[in-house]
Amino acid sequence: MEYTRKLAEFCAGVSLERLPTEVIDKTKLCILDFFANVYGSLELEAVSRVVSYIRSLGGPETATALGCGFKTGIHNAAFLNGTTAEAIEAQDGLRFGGNHPGTAVIPAALAVAESLGLGGKEVVEAVVAGYEAASRPAAAMHPHHTLAGFLPTGTCGAFGAAAAASRLMGDDVEGMVNSLGNAGYLLPLSMAEHLMGGYTSKVVQGGQAASAGLTAAGLAGAGITGAPYVLEGSHLGGGFTQITSRSEPNLKRIVEQLGEHFSIMDIYLKPYTACRHTHGAAQAALELVGTEDFEPQDIEAVDVYTYTIASVAVGKGVTADSTFVSAQFSLPYVVAACLIDGEMGPAQLKEERISDSAILELSEKVKINVDPELSMAYPGTTPSRVEIRLKSGQTLVKQVDIPKGDPRDPMTVEDVADKLKRFASRKDEKTIDKIIGLSLELERVGGIKELTAII
Repeated sequence: MEYTRKLAEFCAGVSLERLPTEVIDKTKLCILDFFANVYGSLELEAVSRVVSYIRSLGGPETATALGCGFKTGIHNAAFLNGTTAEAIEAQDGLRFGGNHPGTAVIPAALAVAESLGLGGKEVVEAVVAGYEAASRPAAAMHPHHTLAGFLPTGTCGAFGAAAAASRLMGDDVEGMVNSLGNAGYLLPLSMAEHLMGGYTSKVVQGGQAASAGLTAAGLAGAGITGAPYVLEGSHLGGGFTQITSRSEPNLKRIVEQLGEHFSIMDIYLKPYTACRHTHGAAQAALELVGTEDFEPQDIEAVDVYTYTIASVAVGKGVTADSTFVSAQFSLPYVVAACLIDGEMGPAQLKEERISDSAILELSEKVKINVDPELSMAYPGTTPSRVEIRLKSGQTLVKQVDIPKGDPRDPMTVEDVADKLKRFASRKDEKTIDKIIGLSLELERVGGIKELTAII
């Protein structure tokens, strides 16, 4: 089967009039969540350095660097906005793909729409197409793509960004095929080593994917062709899924129920600024803080019971010199921060908080345990159990099987609006309310500049 072409045919034909209402609503919610994450990431020093670098490049004032107070070229805007959407680690994600499509797709869509003077209707269509193009290849290789050393947010995200840009440019099916083909040639390597090592370059993967996708679609518009079988490959064995996975990909997932079931409906949203594998334990810890009468100094030890992949991905601790990337992927740190601060947001990722002796000392008391029953439940659920042993001898226990934000326990419009207000606390309330209003009525916004201009 021509999997790439089938996906391209769908993406080129996405139309608001034929989209189910729930898909449109979920798309708008993902975009509103994207804005919250951009604001939250601007609190980080490393992100400020990226902002300064992109600003120094100058260039045409074509697209908005969201929340940064300047405009730049579409590629630099997409790169920066993808970075700010990714850096806080509160971005949306696909559990069965291991990827975070919004950090690549949405910045690409906004940059192109703004440069072409398009409206919210076209952005919604492009984002729906982009999520399909990013998430379906990721799902076809999950988890083997990640196990082979790649981060699908960057790699597969470039396909999504290319599809979104191509849709906005009005490409036909052949144009979309070439956009995807070009994306497969230009996409970032997106090495998992950078995440696992805690290196801060990890945060640019969404931005790099967004920029690469724009280039791919732009080249297609200029007549540059890409392999029309880029996803599935040929007898030569050089297709994207062939060379970036150590196992046979399930290519049927690229086209399965295409146009009937939309991958954006499977997307989870994050209430906390940390890897999704930490969220069950974070939620359990916060619920214990909210319902039980104890202080951090009363804690003797904390046991976190979770599934095997979570233990491997986020089981390590932190030190006073750890980066915020390491903190985002550290169950001991996340649980300790939740128990002491009663939250896990942008403030918990600042250098001075990570190096705080009280949090570090409590994090050293947090032991990560693999529970065979919880491992068997994964990936159907992502369960974690927190057991806090107090110095008095009392043990407090809380288990969360499905963390908040999962489509089975979704974050509501009110939840995401509150997240935006918390993450953009420096923005005036009237502007925040307008961002929320325009985002939730996006298909009726005549020009996307009306929205990007106030962010």
